[in-house]
Amino acid sequence: MSCFKPNDPFNIITKPIGAICNLDCEYCYYLEKEELYPNTPSFKMSEEALESFTRQYIYAQPVDAPYVIFTWQGGEPTLLGLNFFKKALAFQKKYERPGLEIRNSFQTNGTRLDDEWAKFFKDNNFLVGISIDGPEDLHDEFRPDKRGRGSFQDVMRGLEYLKKYDVQFNTLTCVQSSNSSYPVKVYRFLKKIGSEFMQFIPIVEPEGDGKVSYRSVKPRKYGTFLNGVFDEWLRRKDVGHIFVQDFDVTLNLVMGYPSPLCFHAETCGHAMAIEHNGDLYSCDHFVFPDYRLGNIMEESMKNMHESKEQQKFGMDKKDALPKYCRECKFLSVCNGGCPKDRIINTPDGEPGLNYLCEGYKVYYKHTVPIFKKMAKCIEMGYPASAYKQLDQRR
Repeated sequence: MSCFKPNDPFNIITKPIGAICNLDCEYCYYLEKEELYPNTPSFKMSEEALESFTRQYIYAQPVDAPYVIFTWQGGEPTLLGLNFFKKALAFQKKYERPGLEIRNSFQTNGTRLDDEWAKFFKDNNFLVGISIDGPEDLHDEFRPDKRGRGSFQDVMRGLEYLKKYDVQFNTLTCVQSSNSSYPVKVYRFLKKIGSEFMQFIPIVEPEGDGKVSYRSVKPRKYGTFLNGVFDEWLRRKDVGHIFVQDFDVTLNLVMGYPSPLCFHAETCGHAMAIEHNGDLYSCDHFVFPDYRLGNIMEESMKNMHESKEQQKFGMDKKDALPKYCRECKFLSVCNGGCPKDRIINTPDGEPGLNYLCEGYKVYYKHTVPIFKKMAKCIEMGYPASAYKQLDQRR
């Protein structure tokens, strides 16, 4: 069975400057990708590659697709300068299709933002993601600059420029050994700085034999962190006002809808990554030689997406699940998590269990009963925030 259908939409995470960054975050999984391209004089995507990528990406979307998202990441994409992205928008305009809305999202550490960048984002309706791990003491633990200095103050200064120009932004917070004990502190801080959409990404750094780095979040800690945020989210009556990606995903799955996040989708393979030189990879967490699908200057992006190699990559997420997962009562909301984190054995010794399994169970046991009430409210035409009144109406 294939997880791909003819003309399926797909997403590309674009790395137009590769792994080059002005910060030196200790847990960053992408900094080492620079080693894949030794003796490279420039990691800036060429104008030729940018145009080919833009044209292929737009034309490969289904005829009935309502929109396509250009997702710009790094490294640190602001290092390319504004002119690169002005050229990107010009190519988007050149190849735009009637009825297909073109959107742009931009993930940045925020340290290089200024008036010019913020005005550009506002004028062109960019959604900007700011990477920030909480208040200064928690953020600076693992996110120094190249000189070893904390980056928090520079991030906050950049964020002020976004607010000045009313740029739509969200936050991406890595959950690691430093901040995982402070869910309420982190959540309240993110609310205070104006974040209305939060992403919490667990840091798992494998070191072989199922072991991880000291920076990695402990499985149970990850679960209790999410639960701490969840309880505060409910307590402060933020349901419907503050959106947490993990909660959106779980609610969608409880309601029987597809997961909006690949981590908890049944299969994957529809979110690929493109490097600065046009190399296309199965996923931005699998930018390794074995997962290189080809180069867009030599092969069709659409054909690479629909290739047997990419189909197998997508189906392996489901097919490689151990029996322990397939028999789990939380399978429908978990689906084994991201394959990159399946580095430990099940209790009976079968390989392929997610390192975060214990934490996922802690989270689902605590939240799924409430999400089921929210789902019932929505099905009855009430907002999810009315879940407490559900029992009273019976």
